[in-house]
Amino acid sequence: MVYNTKIKVGISHGDINGISYEVIMKTLQDARILEMCTPIVYGSPKVAAYHRKALNIENLSFNHIRTPQEASHNKANIINCIDENIRVELGKSTEAAGESSYLALEKAVADLKKGLIDVLVTAPINKDNIQSEKFNFPGHTEYLAQQFNSRDFVMLMVSHNLKVGVVTGHIPISEVSKNITRDKILSKLRIISRSLVEDFSVTNPRIAVLALNPHAGDNGLIGNEEQNIIIPALDQARSEGITALGPYPADGFFGSGDFTKFDAILAMYHDQGLIPFKFSSFDQGVNYTAGLPMIRTSPAHGTAFDIAGEDKASPDSFREALYLAIDIHKNREIYREISANPLKRYDINPNQVDESIDIEADDQDTL
Repeated sequence: MVYNTKIKVGISHGDINGISYEVIMKTLQDARILEMCTPIVYGSPKVAAYHRKALNIENLSFNHIRTPQEASHNKANIINCIDENIRVELGKSTEAAGESSYLALEKAVADLKKGLIDVLVTAPINKDNIQSEKFNFPGHTEYLAQQFNSRDFVMLMVSHNLKVGVVTGHIPISEVSKNITRDKILSKLRIISRSLVEDFSVTNPRIAVLALNPHAGDNGLIGNEEQNIIIPALDQARSEGITALGPYPADGFFGSGDFTKFDAILAMYHDQGLIPFKFSSFDQGVNYTAGLPMIRTSPAHGTAFDIAGEDKASPDSFREALYLAIDIHKNREIYREISANPLKRYDINPNQVDESIDIEADDQDTL
């Protein structure tokens, strides 16, 4: 398949007082980016100029446009979404910064719905100052799910060697157990399995499912969620053709390196999955929202107010988020072409090795 049109990548500028503009501009300084896509920043030329001066970035200029149709394919483009009189206060959480985060996101999503951009990369927001009557969500993920009428989704953390999803996301740890249900686990497994095939071009994906309790519950001695909820969910998933194995005690699973034998991992709660992910992939990890009809990625880090304007922020995670959005867009195009022409041969991932897996859940706990 030949792609004749560059992918238009919309970039919402996130919190103007954090490191968002720094990682965006450092990424767009690489001329090779313009060979891959047409970047369109939803933000503020004035704010961009402020950060460019503060960071002494000289070899990047933005093409000011009003709509994506005006974008230059050979330049980094920017659409103004906020009041030009806004004040940048580096390292501070302000109401004005929260409003500007929302306005840029709102405009980018509107253009995404119209098909004026192909994918969305969201720079980090502050989840406190963005709250308002118009934005009353824990984060980007839940807002986008509501905007695109998606009843369920998976926050999938992606790096070169890990893909980790969670059953429960941004909720108190005291509420995790009661939010672990058979139906919810099944829904997440279906989304991850479908995403691995359609978005990541993985054939016959294998998913590891982590236990909720230490020692995977020790046959009910430390908890019965594994026996009553997780294992029945896995049985049902396998009956649907989803290769989902487990439940594995998280400590032994990650400590032994067995995670390398799977295409993705489903953790029961946020920190169970994200601590090992960020420990191994913090600088290059990407947050991808699987299960949405549109493509959205984001760097795995936050606003980093403590280093804003100091030229210390690494653009690696943001760059990987941009790359991943482009890759998923192309993979979806290939998948649609295959679905439309099932007799046509495609070599989607010729380097993929079909490894056999022989892991017993009881062997995962090394303590």
